[in-house]
Amino acid sequence: MGTRQTTRETDDAVEAVESARAELQVKGRAAVGVTGDSEAPPLRRALAESGVGWYPMVSLGLLLTVDQFQSNSVVVLGPEITASLGMPRSALAGIVLVKTLVLTLATLPVASLVQRHPRRAAICIVTAFAWSVMTLGTGFVVTLWGLFLVMVLDGASSASVQAVHEPLLLDSYPPPIRVRVMAFYRGAQAAGQVAAPLLIGLCTAILGWTWRGVFVAQGVVCILVALFATRLRDPGFGRFDTERVRDVVRGKGAARAEVDDSQVKLGFFEIAQRVLLIPTVRKILVANAVLGMLIVPFVTYLAFFLQEEWGMGPGSRSVFSAATSLCGVVALAAFGKRDEMLFRQDPGRLVRLAGTLLGIGITTLAVAIFTPVFAVMVVLFAVALAMTSVILPILHMAMFSVVPAHMRPHLAALAGIALAGVGGTMGILLLSGVDRRYGSAGAILSLAVPGIAAGLVLHRAARTVNDDLDRMVGEIIEEEEIRALVQSGTTLPMLACRHIDFAYDQVQVLFDVSFTVDEGEMVALLGTNGAGKSTLLRVISGLGLPSRGSVRYLGADITFLDPQRRVSLGLKQIAGGRATFPGLTVVENLRAAGYSLGRDRKAIDAGIDVVFEAFPRLAERRNQPAAQMSGGENQMIALGKAFMVRPRLLLIDELSLGLAPKVVGELLEMVRQINAQGTAIVLVEQSVNIALSLVDHAYFMEKGSVRFDGDAKELLGRDDLLRSVFLQGASAGLPS
Repeated sequence: MGTRQTTRETDDAVEAVESARAELQVKGRAAVGVTGDSEAPPLRRALAESGVGWYPMVSLGLLLTVDQFQSNSVVVLGPEITASLGMPRSALAGIVLVKTLVLTLATLPVASLVQRHPRRAAICIVTAFAWSVMTLGTGFVVTLWGLFLVMVLDGASSASVQAVHEPLLLDSYPPPIRVRVMAFYRGAQAAGQVAAPLLIGLCTAILGWTWRGVFVAQGVVCILVALFATRLRDPGFGRFDTERVRDVVRGKGAARAEVDDSQVKLGFFEIAQRVLLIPTVRKILVANAVLGMLIVPFVTYLAFFLQEEWGMGPGSRSVFSAATSLCGVVALAAFGKRDEMLFRQDPGRLVRLAGTLLGIGITTLAVAIFTPVFAVMVVLFAVALAMTSVILPILHMAMFSVVPAHMRPHLAALAGIALAGVGGTMGILLLSGVDRRYGSAGAILSLAVPGIAAGLVLHRAARTVNDDLDRMVGEIIEEEEIRALVQSGTTLPMLACRHIDFAYDQVQVLFDVSFTVDEGEMVALLGTNGAGKSTLLRVISGLGLPSRGSVRYLGADITFLDPQRRVSLGLKQIAGGRATFPGLTVVENLRAAGYSLGRDRKAIDAGIDVVFEAFPRLAERRNQPAAQMSGGENQMIALGKAFMVRPRLLLIDELSLGLAPKVVGELLEMVRQINAQGTAIVLVEQSVNIALSLVDHAYFMEKGSVRFDGDAKELLGRDDLLRSVFLQGASAGLPS
């Protein structure tokens, strides 16, 4: 009982820290920029105090500006390009779609490249030179396939813009000015939509160049900007936010858990799963996808609308595009400081504002389509684009604020896939059909439906952003609390689940479950059918990911670690039912379990011999497939596999279900032997009789919550928990 007493002391220490968490949470929110006040410091002063200066935001802004040259010019010059190359406009729309898909998918390997090492600046510079060459090369294509090649390569290299620009910006500047920095960056995007058509107008209307000369000129400008950006440097992950939240709890030094950080550091897809569990992220990604249906097809069909409905040539279309995009720059400049103040007060209000602006923009766009007066049409388009241009920096600021800094490139990649890959593809497919039947005006008007849907989704996201921000801050604080406990010499439990919530789709199964197991301890997890016992084991073993709470193993956070990686750490589960490979023989099943022992065949053979010694029946049927054996014999194989690999923690689900008493007795003896080797065991059982004959400590679950945590014998006195079905024969199973 001494070990469990140590755990109680540890739990008391953690609870004492949690009692002061409210104050830490407020400080943590302030560290990520949510201070509750509305006073945003002047941008110039804040830049000077940060010691960063203008260079990162200007460099990345210029890169974003010129990165759009090829795409914008292909859209504006679409009628001329299709006529010159002898291709239908549907083929051009298809090439734009493929480029968009390549761009969005290429964000995944880019995010993977930077997840462990902060080298985002180098990737930005290298890829900038790559897309500059592709923009230049567009002017020399002579076939449809040549255009396809340069656009696809441009899209692949431009993936860095989507995946790393904004995360790099957020890590380069402190929270009090980030919304304005993001607005500046998105203003550069709008400026690119001004610069590209102006350059087109200069080259075509004044200099008399063809569309080919336009791309050559733009390529040269891109190369010059890439040269300007070569002094970009990566400041590291979370310099101004995550690390400052950590400093709220501790000083500079930090102790480590028993498990090496490299063993539990999340991989690419583990991080992707992690961020997709955040409600705000899911909602904003859905809104991004719906916005993609609006934005990507809109810019493709706008040039054809202006040509068909208003007879505008390339020069006048470029002026129109520049003028309306300039309104976006003005809107971003006007809203930047206001958005900063809203974020400091309440990030939820900022997201709600984005939904409102989207509604205004969509309504204005619909009216502009039917306006018979040219000047009014231009004004309405300008207002619509101004409203929608403010939305993306708001959404991305809210989205990035609820995830740790090192996960932002992955989230940026997912946002790009949602916006351009999912939304853009669906939008172009939708508009292609509408265009054939109702023309370009009808195609643009049909975008009102996804726009309204996105606005509704954003209003729902506004309800969760504050909770998710607090949760992210709380996770960082908890990590530092654990490190502080280790540093103070406090012994941590082998397994600690804290405040676990879990749901299957919309049905919540676990509610605020906390559960601990000490080194070498055997614990019973009891409860009624449907109480959540097996679900809790799934969360511990990684087969299910919680919507809230943490799972710590030997002090390390393994909440979102893949199941196979948990096995390599010494955590193994015997699932309920048959935990064997039915088509394999007994020996083959045992050898399959020995993979964690590496290439040590002697150790595997010795382990198999020990299993056969413990279970003579298995030795007799060593070459028989598991499918031909009884349920009890299959459980013997499952226990034998665990005995061979000697895990540090073994989770056993329903060991005795449907088995004869004699067989159960043999299995229990093997469980005792496994525990005697030093393996901690969690035994999930409905039979109190069996469970209490093995353990001293028990948990009892009912309706997804822990109702009892204490000495196993004390559980017998809880008539409110142990109904007659559980009490039957329970006292007979206890040692006298």
